[in-house]
Amino acid sequence: MPETTMHIDWDVAIPTDDGLVLRADVFRPAAPGRYPVLLSYGPYAKGLAFQDGYPSAWQKMVADQPDVPHGSSNLYQNWEVVDPEKWVPDGYVCVRVDSRGCGRSPGFVDHFSPRETRDFHDCIEWAGVQPWSSGKVGLSGVSYYGINQWQVASLQPRHLAAMCIWEGAADWYRDMTHHGGLLSTFWANWYDMQVKTVQYGLGARGPRNRANPALNVCGDEALSDAQLAANRCSFGDDILAHPLEDDYHRERSAQWDRITVPFLSAGNWGGQGLHLRGNTEAFMRAASPDKWLEMHGLEHWTHFYTDYGVAIQKRFFGHFLKGEPTGWQDEPRVRLQVRHPDRFVERTESEWPIARTRWTRLHLQPREQALGEHAAQAATTLSFEATGDGLTFMSPPMEHPTELTGPLAARVWVSSSTTDADLFLVLRVFTADLREVTFAGAIDPHTPVAQGWLRASHRELDPELSREWRPYHTHRSAQKLVPGTPVPLDIELWPTSIVVPAGSRIALSVRGRDYLYAEKTGVKLSNFKNELRGCGPFLHDDPRDRPASEFAGRTTLHFGPAHPAWVLLPVIPAAA
Repeated sequence: MPETTMHIDWDVAIPTDDGLVLRADVFRPAAPGRYPVLLSYGPYAKGLAFQDGYPSAWQKMVADQPDVPHGSSNLYQNWEVVDPEKWVPDGYVCVRVDSRGCGRSPGFVDHFSPRETRDFHDCIEWAGVQPWSSGKVGLSGVSYYGINQWQVASLQPRHLAAMCIWEGAADWYRDMTHHGGLLSTFWANWYDMQVKTVQYGLGARGPRNRANPALNVCGDEALSDAQLAANRCSFGDDILAHPLEDDYHRERSAQWDRITVPFLSAGNWGGQGLHLRGNTEAFMRAASPDKWLEMHGLEHWTHFYTDYGVAIQKRFFGHFLKGEPTGWQDEPRVRLQVRHPDRFVERTESEWPIARTRWTRLHLQPREQALGEHAAQAATTLSFEATGDGLTFMSPPMEHPTELTGPLAARVWVSSSTTDADLFLVLRVFTADLREVTFAGAIDPHTPVAQGWLRASHRELDPELSREWRPYHTHRSAQKLVPGTPVPLDIELWPTSIVVPAGSRIALSVRGRDYLYAEKTGVKLSNFKNELRGCGPFLHDDPRDRPASEFAGRTTLHFGPAHPAWVLLPVIPAAA
């Protein structure tokens, strides 16, 4: 039984610098001693069991991956944090902290704010000086519990020794709230489904702690609906009120030059719309000399809990927190699960992007709506409804299996009948009989190969940070279009990995709305409002952000010698 090897301290008080007391559960070895700490800080309520809060995700994961529940009673499983029964026996203390205003911690809810980051810092420093602590604190967790690791690392807490960021976005503007300048509606819906439901002050109206039924998950205090509303920010409206990258976004984003702690950045090829970009940008840009990138597939949460994922984490933390000979000192800097239509094949690399990449342009050819080696020679245009399904350009069948692994980019020349236009780019693969190949993404079971977005008025590039394979936009101002006048748009598509079989075709869709796998799929998860139709919950359909007067006209693509249009693909040469 866990209690014979694990001691649990429930609802431990952690003071913060402004006097508010946060609450944490501490799982530690029963034997006296000083042990390294794995700490997580976030809003999903430390007392809410994974099985109770996220039943559809849990049921699918354990059905598909029987190694996840094996070896544990699963009584202490929580959403997106480690299972203490799989870590405490190896000599770790696991600390779960309810963030300010959530679960059993009182206070005002303001996600990813400087206040939250300072709280997180204080929790790390508290854990580093407890009598059961070795003084070395590691940070571990998925999604929210990864995003805020980038933030707190910029404060450089003294006891922070290593971080594992499993599918954690890093740029509050580009990764999370505004893809290419387009507002993502994810966060407003997420707030309703995953935060308000566990806000401190729900008291007996909230769920009960499965492992300790004496505790209300959301505190013992019962607040009225009006009091609850007064104790939280208006999250979706706050994001909407900041359409450009300003201090609101910058203070919630990674500061790469100040992140010097060793870290493992684990991303998901199917994480389009939230985490994928942050994991690869971190590896490229953070100042830490000790950094590793791992890229996998399947659902957003799955590999964090599988034997594969746990083994990687234990090798990493064993090396940096315990000084054990785990072999991590010989770990290649990049470990990839290279995606095929029917499987993943593991491979290691020394860098990202991969140095031997053959950056290959396929040109958009308007007459045939094709992708090919040669650019269009005659000036011409194609147009589509600005909020419609757009146009698709398709390559000939691949003569040989072709691996695409890395970041992507496209250039198109665009004009609009109005003063702005939103472009949704989707890289797709079709079989020889023209059936689309999609994948189980981080959230959606029918995720395309890659996606990118750009609002035409946000086309300004940062010359210092832009690369041919990763355009980087400033998002500092809106440069409106002159109706009918074409402008060049350099569009970032988030990284991907796919081995395209011989006979299959590559396609690029240039759309005026989100990718759609099917109008109806019948697929839903318990923690999301919308049916999953290809983009999961990462949609861009708020009419306040896309008023018809500016975004419901006609969008025109321009081609020819004066208007070259292409997509840049990261082709990896086949092994000799």
